[in-house]
Order: sequence, then C-alpha cells, then structure tokens
Amino acid sequence: MKKFQFLFVLGCIALLIGTMVLLVRCSGHSNGQTVDPPRSNADPISDNAAKMLEEGRQVFRFETFGDEAYWTDALQLHKAILGEKNGGVGTGLSPKAALAAGLKVDMEVIPADVADGIKSGKVNLDDPAVTLALLQLNAVVGVKGTFDSKKNLVSVGITCASCHSTVDNAFAPGIGRRLDGWANRDLNVGAIVSMAPNLSPLTDALGVDVATVKKVLASWGAGKFDAELNLDGKAFRPDGKPAATLIPEAFGHAGHNLHTWTGGWGNVTYWNAYVANLELQGQGNFYDPRLMDAKKYPVAAKLGFGNKRSKTADDDKVTGKLAALQFYQLAIPAPPAPDSIYNKDAAARGKTIFSGKAKCASCHVPPLFAEPGWSTHKPEDICIDDFQSSRSPDNTYVTQGLKGLWTHMKGGFYHDGRFATLMDVVNHYDNCKKLNLAEGEKKDLVEYLKSL
Repeated sequence: MKKFQFLFVLGCIALLIGTMVLLVRCSGHSNGQTVDPPRSNADPISDNAAKMLEEGRQVFRFETFGDEAYWTDALQLHKAILGEKNGGVGTGLSPKAALAAGLKVDMEVIPADVADGIKSGKVNLDDPAVTLALLQLNAVVGVKGTFDSKKNLVSVGITCASCHSTVDNAFAPGIGRRLDGWANRDLNVGAIVSMAPNLSPLTDALGVDVATVKKVLASWGAGKFDAELNLDGKAFRPDGKPAATLIPEAFGHAGHNLHTWTGGWGNVTYWNAYVANLELQGQGNFYDPRLMDAKKYPVAAKLGFGNKRSKTADDDKVTGKLAALQFYQLAIPAPPAPDSIYNKDAAARGKTIFSGKAKCASCHVPPLFAEPGWSTHKPEDICIDDFQSSRSPDNTYVTQGLKGLWTHMKGGFYHDGRFATLMDVVNHYDNCKKLNLAEGEKKDLVEYLKSL
C-alpha cells in the first residue's frame, strides 16, 4: 500500500512538472528568456520585401490610381492624342511631337520589327497612329492607354513614372531603357496639359479664363511643374517669374525625412498620397487639415482637398498602393557617377573642403548627404528669398540630398533652377557664408559634388 502511495505521489509530481513546462512554453518565457517561435523554411521578411518591391515597381510605373476620371473624362486628353483622323480632335499627338514634349519610350517593350522600322525610317514618326500603337504596347513611359476590343483608344491615365523616370537613350534620343527615379527634366508638363480640349476643370478651380491658364502652363517650360498652384493659385512670383519648380528626383531618399523642395509637408509616402489624389486627381482618400486654411490655401480649401474621401472603400484606388510604392521608392539607389564626368584627384581634394573649410557637411551630412532629423532651414539661413518657402506649411526650405547630382545638371539647381551650374551654387554659398574659398578650392569642391 505504501509503495502504491509513493508511486502515485511521484506520478502527480511528474504531471505537475509537465504542466508547468507546457505553461512556460505557451507563455513564450522560461526563466525570463524569450523562447524562439517555431521556424519554417520560409523567411517571411524576405518574402514580404520581395513582394513589396515588385508590387511597388508596378505601381510606380503603371498605376494611374483611377486618374482617367480626370485626364480622360474631364480634360479629354485622349481626344487630343487621337487626333481628328482617329476619332479625336486636332492634329493628334505624333511620336515626334511626344518626344519633343519630353515623353519617353521604353525600348524594351518595342517588338523587333517595329524597332527595325523606326531605325530604317519605315515607321512614320509624324503619324499619331504610331503613338497609339506605342500606347497599346505600354511603351510610353508614364502614360497608360486603355483600348476597346477594336483597338480604339478610349481613355488615358498618368502614372508616377511620367515625371520621375527617364530613359538612357540607348535606342535613340528619348527612346531607351527605363531609369526609374530620375527626374525627367525634358518633360514639358504645361505643354501636354495645354493640349487637352477641355480646360474648364482648371479654369473653374483657379477662377480664371482659358487664356490665363494657358499662359501659366506655357510659363513652366521643360522639366518644371507647380505642385502648389492647385493649393494657393500663385502662378507667378512677385518679380514676374514663373512659380513652377524643377521636377525632383525620386531616388536616393532612404534615410531622409522630408522630401521635395519646401518644408513641413512630409516624407515620401505623404507626397505619394498627395500627388496621387490631388495632382494626378486619382480616386482615393487624402487628409491634411492644413489645406483647409482658406487664407493660405484658398484653392485647396475651395476644392475640399484637406479631407478628400472616396465614396466607398472599393472606390479608393490609392490607399492600398501606398505601402508598396513607398517601399519601392526608398529602394531606388542614387546612381553612381561615371568616372568620365569628374576629375578624381580634384574630387579627393574637394572632399576635404566639403567637410572642412566649406562647411557643407554640417547640413549635408555624409553618408546620407542630407540632414538627419528635421531637415529644413529658413530662407535667411541660405540667403535666398522666401517666395517658395512661404507656400509651405512651415515656411522653410528642405535640405536637399546631394547623391546623384550629376544626373540632373539640366535645368539648373535649387528648387527653381536659379543657379545654372554647380559653380554658381558654390559661389552663392561662398558669399552667403563668407567662406573665402580660393578659386582652386571652388573647382575642387565642384568636382567632388559631381562625384557623389
């Protein structure tokens, strides 16, 4: 009997210990140590990263966010592309005219026979029908056409890639492999918008006539766009110069906080939501109560931009794309400078000047070459006027990242291209900060900036 009682007690103790071990395992802790979860052969983080990267690439290149409702239904831009002979209006948009307006063509989706025809001159680049064929191939960077069963163009939409991509011109000027994230400094946005048969959405929003709208659009020129005209209606600076700013690059921004030219707006995903909803006029949700300020942003307040809502969740074609789009953009690296465009010995000397006498690194901190934290400065800090900064929420300018400067020499530097060359920029800061740089030091500094 005693032996049985002893064995019974041992069994209870064993059961108790087993239960305690099971409870510890279920709680995920043992003696204060985290117990690793079961592992599978798959790596969910890597899998998710690969998935978001590819989804983001597709969104960046091809997603219109439902903006056909604006560019087709409202502006009727597709009719101008078609031309009268193809069921539209006017002369139509020929490939030659499209390239002249800065639109780019992806050579990698052009069939070999079409490519041969272009090279041999058998394809008529003055014929709008060829543009329609390129749109059917999805070859026009940043412009997406939709065709019916009879191959008639029925709508057209615009994507991120129209402004923030170019091509390497490997086939011909304006035709080549895609370069995602590069600023398209050839794109004449104003000229393209002016082609639209119906500009009443713009005249109604701005409270002006068609002639005035076309004057404003014509003032932008190649490589420029005014992303705040539809907020404050300020088409020109007090000195009469256009209010448009240079199209910025979309690469090399990982680690940066604020983006674009002026401060207080937000980072990559803010601007993606802003552009998709308010510039491209896609169908989605957007909230920024600052745009309800009728004094500072009268046009935005009038149009309800501070709290734009889709009718139903299914109608929102923007919000679900933002995460992958941000992931892809932050993954686009700044392209390294070719050895041929700068002097290595001079650049090495310039690097010392950059971090030392010129004090550039105090704001453009390596290796980001931007400013960690709240990266803005008041106009007086950089010795320029406050026109553009005053259009932003906190009236400041963003410290620009310097990587890949060599890719956007065209159009000038600073937000409005006021400095034609990097030497002009260096001279400006030399005077502004009283650096007393020698001419040789300035040249070396320029070579280093070109190398970034």
